[in-house]
Amino acid sequence: MPLTMYTTQWCGFCKRLKAQLARAGVEVTEVDIERDPAAAEFVMTVNGGNQTVPTLLFADGSTMVNPSAAQVKTRLAELATVEQPPVQAG
Repeated sequence: MPLTMYTTQWCGFCKRLKAQLARAGVEVTEVDIERDPAAAEFVMTVNGGNQTVPTLLFADGSTMVNPSAAQVKTRLAELATVEQPPVQAG
């Protein structure tokens, strides 16, 4: 399940969250908004015009701004249960 983290090189919160998620086995695709103008625009659209990082984009299109690792894991678990096909009784 793709998870994108919008970051900057100097963002301490980003580095800490990425490390915490890595320890938890959560894969993240990191996008530096200072190197990617389209990513910066996206971050501003979900943050009232601000380039607030870390901003996370989940597979369903939902976002979180500066979440804890626990909040991210909870959201991923919620999405995983939604994506599972129903079990058919037989």
